[in-house]
Amino acid sequence: MSSEAYTHTIERRRLRSAALWGAVGVLGFSFTLPATRLAVAELDGTVVGLGRAVLAAVPAAALLWWTGERLPPLRLWPRLAVTALGVVVGFPLLSAWALTQLPAAHAAVIVGLLPAATAVMAALRAGERPSPGFWLASLLGLLAVLAFAAAAGAGRPQPADGLVLLAVALGGLGYAEGGALARQLGGWQVISWVLVLSAPFLLPVVAWRVHVTGLAAGPSAWLAVAYVSLISMYAAFFAWYRALAEGGVAQMGQLQLAQPVLTMLWSVLLLGEPVSAAMALAAAAVLASVALTQRARVTQSPRD
Repeated sequence: MSSEAYTHTIERRRLRSAALWGAVGVLGFSFTLPATRLAVAELDGTVVGLGRAVLAAVPAAALLWWTGERLPPLRLWPRLAVTALGVVVGFPLLSAWALTQLPAAHAAVIVGLLPAATAVMAALRAGERPSPGFWLASLLGLLAVLAFAAAAGAGRPQPADGLVLLAVALGGLGYAEGGALARQLGGWQVISWVLVLSAPFLLPVVAWRVHVTGLAAGPSAWLAVAYVSLISMYAAFFAWYRALAEGGVAQMGQLQLAQPVLTMLWSVLLLGEPVSAAMALAAAAVLASVALTQRARVTQSPRD
């Protein structure tokens, strides 16, 4: 076997491995919106949105201690903070607030833009130069989501739709920055340090909201909290950040194309939510736009 053929074989194996890890991460994330919807039906949105990170910080701290991991270099802390803004605060909190008003299947349509948002943020943070076709496809996806939100909101988008859109933007930022950091620190190390370093800032806010709203909830709500804390907020990131580090943020982001479809399925099976023809059509339009962004050329200049 020539050196070129050997290199190509190794590259294909690496991408297959990354894709497998990415699929595991997407499966874990796909339950997030239905589980959050279950939780916020009985608990305060802020308690659910930020409390899941506080709870996840406990096993994260235990794992870091058990493995003897050293603190990341101070020069990386600003980037850890950016990651936390996206995946610890922004997406969980804003989506929890939105799901107090929206069905999970409705929100899943908008979250279908997350792969495109991740690619956009990767381009901005990594200095990559997307082609005009990339930006056009992203714009078409955004227009599809806004049209759906307007139709579902009797002529104009609801404020909760804006919350989900902002959650998607911040989630894309956290995915892109965390995926780049995972090349240096490792996937599980990134999410663990982000959770542990965020906890002292989040705990007082969660404690205050618990004092105001209480914690009265049934078993299904608490089971949902356990899921979004241990899986959505922690374990799924082990696989996801490893996939982004090994296979590249933009390329592995394609795997998220399956997430809104899976989320709609779980919303029907777990919550009994209806999926309208307009919802399915909008989801298809979003998936098509995201597929076009992944096919569009991006000149890469990876960031260390």
